[in-house]
Amino acid sequence: MSVTEPRVFTIPPGAPFLATLADALVSGRLVEGFGGDPLAMSAATIYLPTRRAARALAALLAELIETHLQGRRRPQIVISDERGELLETGGGVKKALPLLPDAPFVLLNSDSLWIDAGPSNLAALRAAWDGERMDILLLVASVAESLGYEGRGDFFMDTGGRLARRRTQASAPYVYAGVAILKPQLFDDTPDGAFSLNLLFDRAIAADRLYGRALDGQWLHVGTPDAIAAAEERLASMR
Repeated sequence: MSVTEPRVFTIPPGAPFLATLADALVSGRLVEGFGGDPLAMSAATIYLPTRRAARALAALLAELIETHLQGRRRPQIVISDERGELLETGGGVKKALPLLPDAPFVLLNSDSLWIDAGPSNLAALRAAWDGERMDILLLVASVAESLGYEGRGDFFMDTGGRLARRRTQASAPYVYAGVAILKPQLFDDTPDGAFSLNLLFDRAIAADRLYGRALDGQWLHVGTPDAIAAAEERLASMR
C-alpha cells in the first residue's frame, strides 16, 4: 500500500495522543484504506520519538487486538498476557501452561508460514509424536528448499529422527520451522521470568529425546522485510 499525498492528522488539545493515534490508524482515518482489522497493524511501521512512547503504543495496540479477538468462537482464543514483562519463547510458554491441559501440546510460532506439498504437515507432526521416545518433536524444514532463509541451519537429523545441533559445523541441513510438540513437565525445572526454549531443546538432546519431522513442502521465512516480500510473492503466484 502506498500513500501518494502527504496526510495531516490533527489531534485535538487534551486528547490522549497515543490512544487517538492508534484508534485513527486502526479505523482507517489516518491512512486511507488501512484499517478494519487490528491484526493488520503488523504491516505498519510507526516512528515514535522515544522508547517510552513505543512501549505505550504497543500496550494500546495489544488492547485493541485483544478486544478484536474476544468475539471469536472458532477457534476460541485465550490470551496469556505478557504486557508486564516479555518472557521470550520459553518463559512465555511457561506462563501460559495453566491455560492448557496437562498433556503434550502443539506450539506454533505466530510467524510460522509454509506451503504444504501434500497432506497437512501439522497432522503429520501429531501422527509422528511418540511420548515414550520423545520429550520434544520439532517440525524442521530443509534449508536448501526454504524461501527467504539465509542462515546456516540449526540441526542434523539421523535416520531415526533424532536431532543434533550444528554447533561448530559450517552448516546443517535443517532449520527449526517454529512448530513443536512438547511435554508440559519439561518446564518444571526452568527459570522464572524470561528464558529461551533452546534450554529445553538442549536438555532433550542431552537425553537423546529431541526428535524432528521434516516438513513436506516449502518453508517461508518471514524474519526480515525482504523475506516477507518474497513470501508474499510466492503465495501470490499460487492463486
